[in-house]
Amino acid sequence: MILIISAAALKALAKMPKQGRDALRSKLEIFAAAPFADHGWAKRLIGSKAVRIRQGDWRAICDVDGNALVVIVVKVGHRREVYE
Repeated sequence: MILIISAAALKALAKMPKQGRDALRSKLEIFAAAPFADHGWAKRLIGSKAVRIRQGDWRAICDVDGNALVVIVVKVGHRREVYE
């Protein structure tokens, strides 16, 4: 699958601490390689097709397009503000 990161998500990734950023980026790549596999740190959001990927206090919200085989990272942020 293809991993696409939106401009807003890239900007938020740049603001993260380096260690957390590298770990989240790694999880995003693993998720994009197998988005329908069972990952303990990835969970489907209720009432949506979006998936939440967790890394410490940081979250990434992704849309998965199964037909086009694309994972789009829509938003990255701290857990208290990313769901707004």
